[in-house]
Amino acid sequence: MSEPHLTVVTAAQPRNNVKTVTSLAMLTAIAYVVMLLSKMLPQVLGFLQMDLKDTIICIGGFVFGPLSAAVIAIVVALVEMFTVSDTGIYGCIMNALATCAFCCTAAFVYKKLHTKKGAVLGLALGVICLTAVMLLWNYLITPLYMGMPRETVAAMLPTVFLPFNFVKGGLNMAVILVLYKPVVTALRKARLVPESQAPAKSSSRLNAGFLLFSLALLATFVVLTLVLMGII
Repeated sequence: MSEPHLTVVTAAQPRNNVKTVTSLAMLTAIAYVVMLLSKMLPQVLGFLQMDLKDTIICIGGFVFGPLSAAVIAIVVALVEMFTVSDTGIYGCIMNALATCAFCCTAAFVYKKLHTKKGAVLGLALGVICLTAVMLLWNYLITPLYMGMPRETVAAMLPTVFLPFNFVKGGLNMAVILVLYKPVVTALRKARLVPESQAPAKSSSRLNAGFLLFSLALLATFVVLTLVLMGII
C-alpha cells in the first residue's frame, strides 16, 4: 500500500525542483533587465547609480529564501560585470555585497516572521544593514577603483554614501511593499511559485491601510531620490 504513495512523492520532487530553478532563472533575467533600465536614470553626483534590481531579487528572497536571493544577486552582479559594467571586479563585489546586505537580511526576517509586519521589519532592517555595510565597503574599496585618496572618500561617507544608500534601500523597500502581493499572486496563478502557507487572511481595511502606507513611503523616497539626482 505504501508503494504508490512513495512513487508520487518521488516523482513530484523533481518537478518541484525544476519549477524552482525555472522561477529563479526567470527572476535573475528580470533583475538583469531592471538593472539595465535603471542605468537610464540620472546618476547621483555623477558616479552613483540608483538601481531597482534589488526589488526583484528581494521578492525572490521572500518566496524562496535568503540563500536564493544571494545566488540571484551574485549571478546578476557577475553578468553585469562581463556585459555593461565599467568598474570591473570592484564594482561586481560592491554590487553583490549591497544587494545581499539588503535582500538577504529582509528575506531572513520575513522567513522567520511571515506577516506584513515581518515584511516591513525585514525590509527596514535590510535598509539599515545596506547602509551600514556599504559605508564600510565604500571606505575600503571605492579608493581602489575611483583613484580617490582614502581621506576624500572618508569625508564623503556621511554626506554622500550614507544618504545615497539609505534612499536607494528605502526606494527598493517601498517598491517591494507595493508590488510584492500582485507579483507573487501572478506567479502563483502561473504555478511558478509555491502556494502561501499562511492560512489567515487580512481584512480589507487592513489591506487598504497597508497599501496607503506603502504608497506614502514610495512617494517619500521618490521625492528623496529626485532630490539626490538634482532634479528637484
